[in-house]
Amino acid sequence: MTERLRFGIIGCGVIGPFHADAITSLPEAQLVAVADTAPEKAQKMAEKYHTSAYNDAQKMLEREHLDVVDICTPSGMHSKHACQVMRAGSHVIVEKPMEITHDRIEEMLRVQQETGRKMAVISQHRFDESTMKVHELVEQKALGRLVLGNAIVPWWRSQKYYDSGAWRGTWELDGGGVLMNQSIHSIDLLQWLMGPVKSIYAYTDTLVHRMETEDVAVAVLRFANGALGTISATTGAYPGVTTRIEVYGDQGSAIIENDQLAYLHLASEDQEEVGAYGVDPKKRRAEAAAGQGGGAQNPAAISWAMHALQIADMIRAIRENGTPLLDGNGGRRPVEVILGIYESARTGKEVALS
Repeated sequence: MTERLRFGIIGCGVIGPFHADAITSLPEAQLVAVADTAPEKAQKMAEKYHTSAYNDAQKMLEREHLDVVDICTPSGMHSKHACQVMRAGSHVIVEKPMEITHDRIEEMLRVQQETGRKMAVISQHRFDESTMKVHELVEQKALGRLVLGNAIVPWWRSQKYYDSGAWRGTWELDGGGVLMNQSIHSIDLLQWLMGPVKSIYAYTDTLVHRMETEDVAVAVLRFANGALGTISATTGAYPGVTTRIEVYGDQGSAIIENDQLAYLHLASEDQEEVGAYGVDPKKRRAEAAAGQGGGAQNPAAISWAMHALQIADMIRAIRENGTPLLDGNGGRRPVEVILGIYESARTGKEVALS
């Protein structure tokens, strides 16, 4: 039997238990230690998962000889902890976003290259069955020429949510608002499916909450392949509505709603030619109804399961000396899009991405 990889977690707040559940579900992984600057959080999590608790991450790294460490601290601390882990000789899995500035992301990539460690950035919805299917169809050019891609994130967060942590909604540690925190998964999926973003024009504002950063944003995108797209997101849409990723091409269309493939129509599967005005509206509604997945599943359970798939992918990369599906180079792309949106909103100009 292959020896299990030894895992640790830095950060025992809201997202830490998701990682702990995912790690402990995998036969090739063993969670052996957790660390948090708040001793009570570390102790509580250690007792639940039967691990050692530390309030000093460096001591954990020195004593536990960990193969992989998951970073679950506030976004603006990811670089500090990821670099600390890699310099200690461990591979690292970083929660989204990878970091909140260009310079810190470059530092993480530089340390990774220097140490030879592997780094994965969490974007668990890349592992959803619906996303994988649409990505495969795009790779096969089954949707034809891509012409339009949209990410729509109409969520709700109460003022109590932002008040629950001093770092939430701050530039220093959250790195932004609805875009950097809540929408980064959808933005990552959009650019993974549609291809690299070439330029951005955007508006952001804070309309509902008392916070430093934005709670509503809209952006128009031009992709490198010539397609256009939009991002629209808010945490002010009470009580929280369907998240959608839309990918449209001249030979097919796909819509993902709340992580489920809600609509798919391919020209290659048509039994008869579509009319000059497209599919009859009644037929289109029937197709959409037939394509919807089961929305009654627990969103937390789905997220936990997808975390497990991504951590398993990291284990595979370590065993095979390969590359994780979403490595550091991939993890920085959605952050670059978000930082481009912020720059456009601040300057009132179109921003080109390199």
